[in-house]
Order: sequence, then structure tokens, then C-alpha cells
Amino acid sequence: MNRDRLSAIAHERHPVAAPLADASVDALMELVASYHPRTALDVGCGSAQWLVRLLERASDGRGVGVDLSAEALAAAQVLAEERGVGDRLELRKQDASTIGDGRYDALLCVGSTHALGGLEPTLKALHGWGGPGSVAVVGDGFWEKAPDVSTLQALEATPEEFPSYAGLVRLVEAQGWAPVRVHVSSLQEWDDYEWAWVSTLRRWARQNPDDPDATDGLAFAEQHQRMWLDGYRETLGFAVVVAEWVLA
Repeated sequence: MNRDRLSAIAHERHPVAAPLADASVDALMELVASYHPRTALDVGCGSAQWLVRLLERASDGRGVGVDLSAEALAAAQVLAEERGVGDRLELRKQDASTIGDGRYDALLCVGSTHALGGLEPTLKALHGWGGPGSVAVVGDGFWEKAPDVSTLQALEATPEEFPSYAGLVRLVEAQGWAPVRVHVSSLQEWDDYEWAWVSTLRRWARQNPDDPDATDGLAFAEQHQRMWLDGYRETLGFAVVVAEWVLA
């Protein structure tokens, strides 16, 4: 099963690839653009929905998007050209650990903290790429409430895998960032995201029965729906933190 391909198919109707409505993403990027960033880095950018929206609003800004998926980066290039920011966006197929040195005014990592080893090392790495005046946008999971056994089994997780909401904020602050806004995905945003994910992949698999990934795609969709409905729904939360750089 080509998981990158199936994930790309599943996100076709919800390309933000996180449980946020378009209006929520736009509002967050409006806030970041108000800092007038000239340079931006998006770690695990996927199809660059966040970075492109930022560049649309920060007309003097240039962005770098890093991801390991060639398919996602190809989609990012198409999106950037369609939105008129292709000449200000550099896309790199590389491991996040090889980004190297550099300073950026805006640093994004939404739903991709695994690329740098988890939330805490991601916050630390972003701080190293920032400086006075920089702003970070980091999206990750947290426990809305203590997980029960079914949730942990569905996610194949431990209670320590995610922090509480307060714990997430403390991690952000401990790595030299001062939160200015935290968007917590509503249950409706979660449901809209999950139903789009599951239904899109399921429909594709049924419409393309001869595709080598069709059988696995249908199974993948059914497994994901069980994990969500019988596992983490109303227990696992998702927060996007916008935070200013401060001395660690």
C-alpha cells in the first residue's frame, strides 16, 4: 500500500490536511501576515496550503517549503502557480533534519512535528531558525481529556504520547516561544475533516476497483473510521499555536 498516495487522495476534498475550517486557517495566516514576514519556512509543508495562503497575504514575503513527498510537492507547485505566488516559493524534497542553518521571520509546522522528532524538538528547532521578531505556527495534538483504553488502543498510543492543553502551552513557552493565539479545533471541524478524509478515499477505492491500491485504500478508510469514531473522537484535540520568538 502506498500510504503517501492514499493520504493525498483522502485529502483531496480537505487539502488543508488538518482539522481546521478554511476560515480558521485564513484567520491564522492573516495574523502571521500582520508581522510582515519577509522569509518563511514550512516544515512538512505537504501541498503548501498554509504557506501559499501566507504568501498571498505577505506580498513581500518569500517562502521555503520542505517535504519528503514528491507528489505533495508537485501539488504545492501547482497551487502556488494558480495563486500567483510561484515565483516566491521554493520547494525542497528533503528530510527536515537536513534543513541546516538559516533564519526565518515565519516558521510553520502544522501536523508535521514527527518530521523533527516530536513537538518539543520541533519547537526547539524552529526557535533556532528564528530570531527577534520571528513568529511560529505549530499545530499538534493534545488530550482533551484523559484517554481511555479504547482510545489508546485505537491510536496505538500511550498516555504520555500527547500533553494536556496546559501541558502543550507549557512546552511552547519552555522552548522560547510566547503564545499570542491558540486555535483549538472544534468538534465540527474535526468531524468535517474526518468525514471528508474517509468518504473521499472510500469513494475513490470503489470507483477504481482495478487500481492496485484500491483494496488497501478501502481497508485503510474503514480502519481510519473505526479509529476515529470508536477511539479518539472527543478525546484527542488539535491545537494550532501562533507564538512570538523570545530568548529561551
